[in-house]
Amino acid sequence: MVQEDQCVFPVSQDSQSIIDCFMREVQKLGIQIVTRAGVQKLEKKGAHWFLHFNKEVRPKERFDQVIVATGGSPTLRGLEWFRALDHTIANPVPSLFTFNMPDESVRELMGVVVEPALVSIPGTKLKGDGPLLITHWGMSGPAILKLSAFGARYLSEQAYRFQVKVNWVNTVNEATVLQALESLVAQHPHKALANFRPYGLPKRLWNYLLERCGLPLQKPWIELGKKSLYKIVNVLTNDLYAVRGKTTFKEEFVTCGGIALENIDFKTMESKVSPGLYFAGEILDVDGITGGYNFQSAWTTAYIAGHLGKRVE
Repeated sequence: MVQEDQCVFPVSQDSQSIIDCFMREVQKLGIQIVTRAGVQKLEKKGAHWFLHFNKEVRPKERFDQVIVATGGSPTLRGLEWFRALDHTIANPVPSLFTFNMPDESVRELMGVVVEPALVSIPGTKLKGDGPLLITHWGMSGPAILKLSAFGARYLSEQAYRFQVKVNWVNTVNEATVLQALESLVAQHPHKALANFRPYGLPKRLWNYLLERCGLPLQKPWIELGKKSLYKIVNVLTNDLYAVRGKTTFKEEFVTCGGIALENIDFKTMESKVSPGLYFAGEILDVDGITGGYNFQSAWTTAYIAGHLGKRVE
């Protein structure tokens, strides 16, 4: 079990440290790196693989084995050369993206973080939880990114026009939330609504939600009737926002889709339909709920595929 205090990032907190680590291994193992050598075609002839490169370079073209670790392709076109080798391709769609809400005033709260929150897509079983960040374009943060990963294909089918329901207090039992509010009324009956925030909600967000309920910020808690309390419970647990788009391909973390997993032998990462061809990383139809899981998947599959040399006499 990984402990919460174990760090998955370099001590330097700089991604260059990771690059330097890989480059040291490249030099240590005498690996040749060839740049500006775009692969135009991958072809099997007998026991060998032939890589056809662009016209700018002429590196070695014949190989005993080939590992493909190109990362995900945002379009199906970038995967067609594997379909030509009889692989099944899961259509690529974006994953791990933020939600754009151009028509929602909640964007005025940019910079506010709520932790933890629960977000879901009405009419589906899709949910995500964790910190939620309000941005100048809409919503982001782990809760939103998880939801986008779980619902990558569904949201693509909806053309990224849908509603997201936000449970600001991450408590699905409305009776429990009502009880918490009634406790506030009992403890601070003459205090203004704005002065006592349930569940430690950020002040800006709490004031915004009160206004959303049509309640004056300076109204005393004791003057709230059952109807007003239910309004607050509803906005805390079932707050709906219209999503009208997402971040672009350039800004997304990963792509859902790629080489279908039924084509892969997971003990070796070798293709079942094209022996001698191996896959690692996001080129596979694998995507995690956060970037860290995708890094782990890439490194693990690369480690397994990289040991093919030990299987070659």
